[in-house]
Amino acid sequence: MAAEFEHFDKFLDDHIPEKELKVVKKLLYGREHPPLAIPEKAEQLAQKHNFEIKGFQISAAPEELTPPRIVRVCVLQNSIVLETSAPVAAQRAAIHEKITHMIDAAALCGVNVLCFQEAWYMPYAFCTREKKPWCEFAECPETGPTAQLIQELARKYDMVIVNPIIERDHVHGDRLWNTAVVFSNTGNYLGKSRKNHMPRAGNFNESTYFMEGDTGHVVFQTKYGRIAVNICYGRHHPQNWMMFGLNGAEIVFNPAATLGGLGEPESSFNSEPLWGIEARSAAVANSYFTCPINRVGTEIFPNEFTSGDGRPGHKDLGYFYGSSYVAAPDGSRTPSLSRTRDGILISEIDLNLCRQMKDRWGFRMTQRLEMYSASLSAAIQPDYQPPIIRDTC
Repeated sequence: MAAEFEHFDKFLDDHIPEKELKVVKKLLYGREHPPLAIPEKAEQLAQKHNFEIKGFQISAAPEELTPPRIVRVCVLQNSIVLETSAPVAAQRAAIHEKITHMIDAAALCGVNVLCFQEAWYMPYAFCTREKKPWCEFAECPETGPTAQLIQELARKYDMVIVNPIIERDHVHGDRLWNTAVVFSNTGNYLGKSRKNHMPRAGNFNESTYFMEGDTGHVVFQTKYGRIAVNICYGRHHPQNWMMFGLNGAEIVFNPAATLGGLGEPESSFNSEPLWGIEARSAAVANSYFTCPINRVGTEIFPNEFTSGDGRPGHKDLGYFYGSSYVAAPDGSRTPSLSRTRDGILISEIDLNLCRQMKDRWGFRMTQRLEMYSASLSAAIQPDYQPPIIRDTC
């Protein structure tokens, strides 16, 4: 059933009377964001290569002294192309070819900053706990084959591109990391951000391959603004989002591999009800834009594997439901991409909205970092006792 429910927004359009539809969408999404005009050539590329393309404009209030800071960001969701039993090089090359067409379309739409989903150029094989052949997808963040492709496209289109990969750390004993690599609009390697939180639930066995990252909460100053990357499971941790904000991020991408659960038993590891909440809440709490990106489809592996939730052995992790979107610091958000199709979502945003929300709501002024710092320092001590006041009567 999960694969058959293609699009939440289309469902609303088809089933809610027009008179009530605007009210329902305002309740769900906040203020309405007008659609962006998609160039005809981009539409033609999308039709030819079978991916969805849509765009929205997220404005800020006009100011007397500060001009708008307009940036076009793009989130790109994709499925794999070949079967997981195909040769590694062939699997990677097929996805490289697919996304090149999608980036060509994004460039026609004037995109400035683009981010892929987690480990976009390979199957999400970390459920299997097998090392072969999946470790072969790991590569050098600066010179690997995926890096070379992204550098070329970034340079060609004057586009900052966030490239989530499996990193092979040749400097430190060939260790593997779950890493997002940032390339500037000139194609230069800016740096990397490693995944801070590793899932240990259900089928998610990433700790078999890599441990928690060691790069902290780095923020990248680019031509188009300050960006950061909160990889996948990190979105379940509010402190992770907070630190990117404290370090000055204006746009935080959340490349993910997240499962749907429509029609699945409640015992399955299903975070879909959280998908539309967490990144949007983070945008509000931290006064920046958030961009959650999810892969699409069901990936079937050659060998059966088991999980930690009591299910019998199986060959697929589940259904990746896409639904990528962009959330704004005022609590509003765009509609999502499809649950079943590859797609690109372009959002023309005004970064002035970040500062305007800080002024309006005063969250930075009213937060109590010194109190949190003292409490957290105490809480990590072995002899910590929570300050619970008990009724002794």
